[in-house]
Amino acid sequence: MPVLSAYRQVLSEPGAAAFSATGFLARLPISMVTLGIVLMVSAETGSYGLAGGISAAFVVASSLAALLQGRLIDRLGQRPVLLPAIALCSLSLSLLAWAVEAGHRVPLPHVLAAVAGATMPAVGAAVRARWTHALANPSERQTAFALEAVVDELVYLLGPPLATVLATTVQPAAGLVAAIVTGLVGTLLFCSLRATEPPAHPVHSESGARTSMPWLQLVPLALICLAMGGVFGSTEVVTVAFAEDLGEKSIAGALLSLWALGSLVAGFATGAVSWRNTPAARMRLGVVAFTVLMAPTPLVGGAVAMGVLLFLAGFAIAPTLIAAVSFVEQTVPARRLTEGIAILTTTIAAGIAPGAAVAGVVIDAHGPHAAYLVPVCSGLIGVVAAVATRRGRSIGSSRDDVDELVATGDGPPDA
Repeated sequence: MPVLSAYRQVLSEPGAAAFSATGFLARLPISMVTLGIVLMVSAETGSYGLAGGISAAFVVASSLAALLQGRLIDRLGQRPVLLPAIALCSLSLSLLAWAVEAGHRVPLPHVLAAVAGATMPAVGAAVRARWTHALANPSERQTAFALEAVVDELVYLLGPPLATVLATTVQPAAGLVAAIVTGLVGTLLFCSLRATEPPAHPVHSESGARTSMPWLQLVPLALICLAMGGVFGSTEVVTVAFAEDLGEKSIAGALLSLWALGSLVAGFATGAVSWRNTPAARMRLGVVAFTVLMAPTPLVGGAVAMGVLLFLAGFAIAPTLIAAVSFVEQTVPARRLTEGIAILTTTIAAGIAPGAAVAGVVIDAHGPHAAYLVPVCSGLIGVVAAVATRRGRSIGSSRDDVDELVATGDGPPDA
């Protein structure tokens, strides 16, 4: 099959299958830690408010530290940053589990969660940087980025159920412990693959000029990702309320799984297509399609119809994110690629919490049907930002353009 042959081709690259597989294991805790914290803390203390506050400390710290970690990886290399990070993250999460079970409330668990979040290894960005280093052909890189998008969807499909089953059937902290173990083992295995690790890049280029970032293009990209994060966070909350309003709260997981499944299928198919249009064009089209497909959700009254609509809307998620990663890869200087990818992941994460919070307020005031307008409005913000990317095309439209700007000193100032 042509679809499978495209993936076989990139995975046949020496060491590629190994670093992609270990990267999956190392990323699995991303979808398990916050849920594991909530399940453990709520079971031990009976307080969802405390559980939410501790998990929020983890998420906020992770978002704030991701860009710095990406910059350090580019400058020092992957192993020197990821190994200390996973060691400190694992220790902090272990101490968090102990602190909660020992009866500590405020502020020790919050501090430990924040330290763990700040040191959560940025393996997703590191994996994509390895693909860029390993593959010279742009179409093969596109397939590799699609593969990692599928892996990301699998992380979020498999991680939460695993954490939930362990926490509810074994012991309240078991989900969090599983996240610690998989993250530690996966990151150690990933870092042991020295042959495929990209070289470290100094802060200055070979010509002596400081390597600048094309912020004129990255700011609209960050707004797009922030808006998509808002869609993700709000849709999850509203869908749970929608299912409860129907008297079938248990179907919320199935509806959200259909959303993720649509994204997974589309992401898998994207990797087998040789695209003629640019990543920026595909990203703009994807944001518009995503918003249009989400637009009817406030009018849907039945579970089956909502499931079909979310499944179709999911088809626009992975292709848009794949195009965004390709856009970053073609735009950002090679010396700061991991940092550039971290911008994408950080802004998505930063949009999830406010999206969920706004959705919750609207649900309480007007019900779930009206609250589906929150992800639609967030998508519209992404559409506006996508249009703004057209204005930045004259600067840094390709890796060569950026390098030329850096060499001549005409690039935007370094952050």
